[in-house]
Amino acid sequence: MRLQFKKEVSLLLLAISLFAVGTFIYSYQTTSTEAASLAASMVYPYRSLALAFVGVGFASMVIASVSYSRKAKSLTKAELAA
Repeated sequence: MRLQFKKEVSLLLLAISLFAVGTFIYSYQTTSTEAASLAASMVYPYRSLALAFVGVGFASMVIASVSYSRKAKSLTKAELAA
């Protein structure tokens, strides 16, 4: 049971860190004097990578939340039965 809790906390910390890194990468802008004439993909070159980080962070957050809610439900049912 303790190992399960450590996995949940690790997944939540991973999600938070990936959200932070994704936010930084998403807002990264190249320095260019002709930025107004360049396409958005050239001005913000790492947006697709940032969205992948956020996607993985979201998935790990959902997995940890579902795991915790299932464990909490099973503990509640066991307490009511006792």
